[in-house]
Parts: sequence; structure tokens; C-alpha cells
Amino acid sequence: MNDLAFSLRTMCTHNVDGSHMTRAQRARGLNMIAGELQTLGFRLPTAQSLKPKHVQRLVEHWREEKLSNATIKNRLGWVRWWAMKVHKPGLVPRDNAALGIGDRITFKGIRAAATDAEAMAALPERMQLALRLQMAFGLRFEESLKLRVAVADHGDQLALQASWTKGGRARLVPIVHDRQRGLLEELHGVCGDGSLIPTGTTYIAFRRQMERAILKAGITNVHKHRHWYACWRYRTLAGVKAPAEGGPLHDDLDAVERARLDAIRLEISGELGHSRLDVTDAYLGGRWRPKGTR
Repeated sequence: MNDLAFSLRTMCTHNVDGSHMTRAQRARGLNMIAGELQTLGFRLPTAQSLKPKHVQRLVEHWREEKLSNATIKNRLGWVRWWAMKVHKPGLVPRDNAALGIGDRITFKGIRAAATDAEAMAALPERMQLALRLQMAFGLRFEESLKLRVAVADHGDQLALQASWTKGGRARLVPIVHDRQRGLLEELHGVCGDGSLIPTGTTYIAFRRQMERAILKAGITNVHKHRHWYACWRYRTLAGVKAPAEGGPLHDDLDAVERARLDAIRLEISGELGHSRLDVTDAYLGGRWRPKGTR
């Protein structure tokens, strides 16, 4: 382990931002980046030594390795965290385009779907409740397992703690439907003060059990539940279908209606644990017709 890797490992150990999985992935990623910088000829004695030239060379190296934009953006996320922790938040541009990295948010066809009752019935109760949480509140897989309803249920909002969420970003999800309330009451009865992870079982062990169980039940994609939630919320808030479901595009709307729908998209983005408008294109469909077809 070189000096930089040791310094980064120490930094990761002393900063517990995010869930256990997020922290573990970040630590592994930064250790890999420390090795890459050494291979590229940089000998950084500590994490404090990070400079813009190091970031630029890393991006060039990743492009030479023909990594996808998505992978490069994930790695830059770790570097941004590193820069923030050494009090250099402006060292990595917030806009990835400034580093020559294109947008990865693209609509790949309608993916929103709910898991049918027959497939759900093949799962144990706690696993069924996890999938229902994903559909009812747009939760990620990890969030649905780690959520402690006794802590999160605030009556009219579900308050997700940072330690349960991707990237350590706490958020609030509104409780607006009787079925959401009914699901939470079931969770109170099953979980008490705990989560859906059974007592005496680790998160990783239960996640693996569930992954095997849902595959056996013929459920091959659970991320579709977040798409389903996003489209449901859009219909509820906007009064029209999302473009992914055949709803209107910005090309056919006036400026006032475009602004209204963009505000709704931004609200949904926050409920899903994001912060950007363009992220919603992947869930709700693009706002504009593709270039060349307008």
C-alpha cells in the first residue's frame, strides 16, 4: 500500500458518510484510484496533495481505457468526495461536461412495472413487504431492507435516514395514499422497532437470500418498481401521463406548462433520492423529442 492509499484509507475510516455499502465501495474505489495515480507517475504523499492536474490525468486515463461515461462519473463521485474532505470542493468541476464527459441519463424505453400478486405470493412476508415498499415509495433495494418504520414514519412523510440511503443523502417521501398508510401499518406490526432484516441476520446475508428468492420467483428486475413509482407520482401531480407512458412532450407545450411539469419532475427527483431534473428522463421519458425528429 502506497502513502496515498494509506492516507485515503485513514480518511475513509474517519468519515462515515453514507450506508455501509456506500462506504465500502468508496474505500475500494479510492484505493484503486491511488494505485492508478502511482502507475501514471504521480507520487502523492497524502490525500491533501490532490490537484486539478491529477483529476484531469485520471479522466484521460479512464478514457484511454475506454470506460463508459457512467463508470467515469461514478469514479469522479469518489474523487469529489475526496476533494471535499480535504477542503478543496472546487477542485473537481461540478459539471462533468467541463471534463469532456457526456450525459449518461437516457431513456431506454418504458421500464415501469409492478410485480404481480402471483409472483409476490411465492416470497416470504418480509421480502414481499420490501418489494411493496419499493413500489409504494420509490425506494431502492437497500433502502427498503434497512428502513426502520418506527423511526421513519412521521405521519404524512416517510423520513429516510442517511445511513439507509445511497450516497448518504437523507430525504423525505410524502405519504399521500391510503395504500401507503396501510403498508406502513403492516410494517409496524412485523418490524416493531427494527427493519425488515430479521434479528440475527446481517444486511448482506438477507439481501443475498432475497436476491435468490426473487430470481426463483421469476422476478428479474426490481428497479422497475422505482420507475413505476415515478410514473404514478407524475400522473398524480401533473394530471397527465409521463412521456414514457405516451404523455405530452415539451415540444407541444407552452412555456408556462413546461415550467409546471419541470417543477413536478424536480419534486419527483428529490423523492427518488436525486437532485437533478435530467435524471427524471430515465424514469419518465425525455422531455423533448430526440434531435433530428423535431
